[in-house]
Amino acid sequence: MVFNSIPFLTFFIVFFILYWIINKLPFHYRNLFTLLSSYFFYGWWDWRFLGLIIISSLSDYVFGLQIERTGNKLLKKIYLILSIVINLGILGFFKYFNFFLDSLDHLLNLVHLSVGKSTLNIILPVGISFYTFQTLSYTIDIYRDKMKPTKDIISFFTFVAFFPQLVAGPIERARRLLHQFQEKKVFNYSDAVTGLRWILWGLFKKIVIADNVGLLADHFFSTDISPARWLTITGSILFGIQIYCDFSGYSDIAVGVAKILGYDLIKNFKTPYFSGSFTELWHRWHISLSTWFRDYVYIPLGGNQKSPVRVNLNVFITFLLSGLWHGAKITFLIWGMIHGLLLIIEKRIKFKLNAKITIIFVFLITSLLWIPFRAGDFDHFLRLSGSLLNSSGSFHETLAHFMVAHSTTKLWILLITFLLFVLIEYRIGLEDFNEWIRIKKVYFRYIIYYWLILSILLLGNFDIKPYFIYFQF
Repeated sequence: MVFNSIPFLTFFIVFFILYWIINKLPFHYRNLFTLLSSYFFYGWWDWRFLGLIIISSLSDYVFGLQIERTGNKLLKKIYLILSIVINLGILGFFKYFNFFLDSLDHLLNLVHLSVGKSTLNIILPVGISFYTFQTLSYTIDIYRDKMKPTKDIISFFTFVAFFPQLVAGPIERARRLLHQFQEKKVFNYSDAVTGLRWILWGLFKKIVIADNVGLLADHFFSTDISPARWLTITGSILFGIQIYCDFSGYSDIAVGVAKILGYDLIKNFKTPYFSGSFTELWHRWHISLSTWFRDYVYIPLGGNQKSPVRVNLNVFITFLLSGLWHGAKITFLIWGMIHGLLLIIEKRIKFKLNAKITIIFVFLITSLLWIPFRAGDFDHFLRLSGSLLNSSGSFHETLAHFMVAHSTTKLWILLITFLLFVLIEYRIGLEDFNEWIRIKKVYFRYIIYYWLILSILLLGNFDIKPYFIYFQF
C-alpha cells in the first residue's frame, strides 16, 4: 500500500473518520487503533514481516526500561549492546547475509578456496532500515541520559509503527515524536490545510516529476543501450531529479498525513540541489538520516574534535556506513566512499566561485555520483563510468532518446512544468512549500493549487505501478 494508490486513499479515509471518533476516548484507545491500523498498512505488503517489527519494538521497550532501572554501569552497557545486536542482527540477516557471503566467496576465490553457493532466497522487509534506526536511537538516547523510557507500551509500539513514516521515513527520534502520542489531539482546521498542502506538493513531485523523469532515466540506464558520454551524463542528471522528487515527495506526503492527524514530523529535505557546497548538500538532503549518522556514528567516533587525519577518517567511515545502509551492493559502498572523499577534499580545499556557478557545479558532480547508486551491478557501473571517457555518441543522439518515452507535445508541456517546479523550489529555499505559499496572496495560492492539481490529473504518470525508490532500503 503506497501513498499514490487507491487502496491507500480508501484506507486513509476510513482511518481518518474512525480516528477522530475514537479520539474522544482516552488517548490509549486512539493509540491502540493507530497501532493496529499501522500494522494493517504494513502487513499489506507481507503480513509475515509484522513479527520482525514487533520483536524490534518489544526488545527496545524492555531494554529501555532495564537501562533506566539498573544503577550498574556494566549492566546498562550490556542492555544497550543487546539492543544493538538484536536490531542490527535482524537487519544484517535480511539485508546483508547474501552480500557478505558472496563477498567472502570472492575473497576466498583469490586463494582458490570457496564457501560454495549457499545463498538464501531472502526477501528484504520493506522499511526495515528505517524503523531499525528509529528504535535504536531510543535505547541509545536512554543510555546517554538524553531521555527517560516510557512505560506506556502501546504508545511506544505506535511510535515505531506509525504508518505515515514507517516504510520510508523520516527517521524520527523518540524524544521528539513519542510524547506526541500521549498528548490530547483536537482536530485543527489550520493543521489540516497545512497537511493537505504538503500532500499536494508531494504528490506533484512524485507523480508528475519523478515518475515521468523516471521513464527517461530508466531508458538511459537500460543495459540494452550501449553507454556513451552524453547518454550517461544525461541519464545521471535525470536520475538525480527522479530520486529527489520521488523520495522528498514521499517525505512531504508523510509529513502532510501526520499533520492532518495532529503530529509534527521532521522536514526531511530543504531544496538540496540549490546547495553551495557538498557539506551543505548533506545538511539539506535526507536530513533525518544525515543527523542520525552524525549523532550516532560520526560524533561517537570523535567527530571533528580529533586530529585532521582522524577527522578525515571519521568522515570516511560515516559515509561508508551510509552507503552500506542504502544497500547490500558494492556499488552503494563505492557511492558512500566517493562522497566521503569528496567531503574530505572540500574541507581541505576552498574554492571561491560565483554562488550560482558553485550551485551548478555541486549539482552536476552530485548527479554524476548517482551513477554507482543507479547502476544495476558493479559491471554496469564500470561500463557507465568508462563511457564518460568515451567520446562516442553525440548530443543530438541524446536528444533523440528523449522522444522514446513521450510524444513531442507532452515533452514540451512536461519541460515547461518542470521549469516552473524548479523556479518554485528556488523560491522556497531553506523554507518549505507550506511556509512559502501560506504567506502569498489568496489568488496566487489558488493559482498554484489548481496548477498542481491539473498537472497531477493531466500529466501524472498513472501507467506505472505505484512505487517509491526508497522502499528498497
